[in-house]
Amino acid sequence: MKTEGYWADNYVDKKCKADEAIRQIRPGQRVFIGSSCGEPQHLVKALGEASRRYTDIEIVRLLALESTPLTLIADKSKSQSLTIRSFYLGSAKAERLSRNQRFITPINLSAVPHLFRSRLMPVNVALVQVTPPDDFGWLSLGVSVDITLAAAMSADMVIAQVNTHMPCVLGQSFLHVNDVDHIVEHDEPLITIGNRPESESAEDIGRLIARLIDDGSTIQFSPGTTPQATLLALADKNDLGVHSHYLTDEIMHLVSRGVVTNRKKGFNEGKLVASTAVGTENLFEFIDNNPSIEFHPSDYVNDPSIISRHNKMVSISVGMAMDLTGQVAADALPYNNFCGVTGMLDFIRGAAQSPGGKSFILMTATAMQGSKSRIVPTFDHTAVVVPRGDVHYVATEYGVVNLFGKSLQERATAMISIAHPDFREELFHEAKQQGLYGTERTFEESIYGVYPRQLEENIVIDDQTVTIRPAKPVDERRIQEHFYGLEKNDVVARFFHEKTAFVHDEMGRVSQVDYIKDLTVVAVVGEFGFGRVVGVGEYLLDPSDNMAEVAFSVSRDFKRKGLGKVLMKKLCQAARDKGIAGLFAFTSLDNRAMISLFNTLPFKAKKSFEDDMVVLRCRFDNPLDDNEA
Repeated sequence: MKTEGYWADNYVDKKCKADEAIRQIRPGQRVFIGSSCGEPQHLVKALGEASRRYTDIEIVRLLALESTPLTLIADKSKSQSLTIRSFYLGSAKAERLSRNQRFITPINLSAVPHLFRSRLMPVNVALVQVTPPDDFGWLSLGVSVDITLAAAMSADMVIAQVNTHMPCVLGQSFLHVNDVDHIVEHDEPLITIGNRPESESAEDIGRLIARLIDDGSTIQFSPGTTPQATLLALADKNDLGVHSHYLTDEIMHLVSRGVVTNRKKGFNEGKLVASTAVGTENLFEFIDNNPSIEFHPSDYVNDPSIISRHNKMVSISVGMAMDLTGQVAADALPYNNFCGVTGMLDFIRGAAQSPGGKSFILMTATAMQGSKSRIVPTFDHTAVVVPRGDVHYVATEYGVVNLFGKSLQERATAMISIAHPDFREELFHEAKQQGLYGTERTFEESIYGVYPRQLEENIVIDDQTVTIRPAKPVDERRIQEHFYGLEKNDVVARFFHEKTAFVHDEMGRVSQVDYIKDLTVVAVVGEFGFGRVVGVGEYLLDPSDNMAEVAFSVSRDFKRKGLGKVLMKKLCQAARDKGIAGLFAFTSLDNRAMISLFNTLPFKAKKSFEDDMVVLRCRFDNPLDDNEA
């Protein structure tokens, strides 16, 4: 029973050795262990050493890398001394998880505090780690508040390890000495997590999604190699905010560089809000008594209604695998460290409701040194962490797609387009078998193409951002809509005859390109994944003379604004990079726009006539003279 009175006297009365405190635990009780880097290692070690004396003790914790192998003790115990209940929402495909999957209790992290406080799952004993008391008797839970505070406040008995290495973190992170039953003073370094392994693929993914994150966004990160690379890619952003379950060294570095200011969050402005710190001693020193940082419990930090109150909330999570319809499996990998996906769905749903919010699933395209695709036709005995209806942006090193509002066929096309090229043909075949495509559907050479993201560029026309980029298979419908929206004269200029239908087969040839022999460049305005195509430039290689034929179309509201020139320049750049000798076009005598486009290139343009058509040609080995340029 907790005592009242002068806290300093109570503190002295409650001091004891670890083994003395652990002896207060009774058979059949439920014991909570503080999570992540806040694990009270000294108490846990004492519990492990005393485990033979117990029967039917249930350990409750977040999935963790254990400093003392309680799971192993429970697994090998013949006397049923310990059982483990791990809160974890991910799949259990990894070997270290699958052999202990019977211990896993799937739950969203935001719901765990209610489970404790409501006594639906009563906690008999809480083992926690805290700072020494301040002048008023308050003990900070430091690096681990998440579900630890709720467990401690609702437990029948609290055993606290007081450790001078624990940083004092502000916010809703405190217990009072009078709320603790037994105090064990023991100093030891906290569990730390070093640098994650570097990955070129992860860095590519980071650069891809950084383009889609606006200045002033509020960010959530989960630990892992890919978010680490993403954080590095955000180094040039301005006025970012942080509202995240995890606070990591990478976030600390963004704060020190002035990238994270928390000034434009729209909620809790000026404060970096998290519930757990996972990182190095430098991080723990950084958060110690830092007035700009607040830690709060998981039912606050992970509450979708709280998350959604932030401006431009961006959720960045790591997937283990995805199927062709957009379902996500996730796992706690060795470098995700602690329950890396438990709060994943909370943040995805909160970000979706935020003004200007976005949620990203990041995933390298392959696993096992490239021998296995992370994008699979369908899941077989793998837990789904994020339902397909909640998934928006998905990124691999081969590109980014937006699945929001897309049909199953469009989703399959999108997922195949960002899979590793070695696996796309098999995925396409399986998609057909599942009925995600009609039997007549083909992917042609685009199934092997690697998207040339270096050709992407944003320009501004009439105060509107226009993205110039290579076409993707997912653009088929939008390119079709673009052609249907052209004026009659523009259709004739582009196709050389009147045309009122732009059918799937023909549009497939425009959008499904290999990026080498044939390339389509589109100009898009509007939200990523939903933008309107306002310009199309194409080239198709004639292998007989290594020259590429070009064609263009521009929507009415973007004519005479320089868009055609930009598209021509982009096609010229791409063709030269691929070793193509030059460009040519067939056009009519009165198509002055096309003739002018050729004259904008830094190469000599030649004009000839075939019947009633003008043939324009320029070779890249025939540049303009200085006085002609």
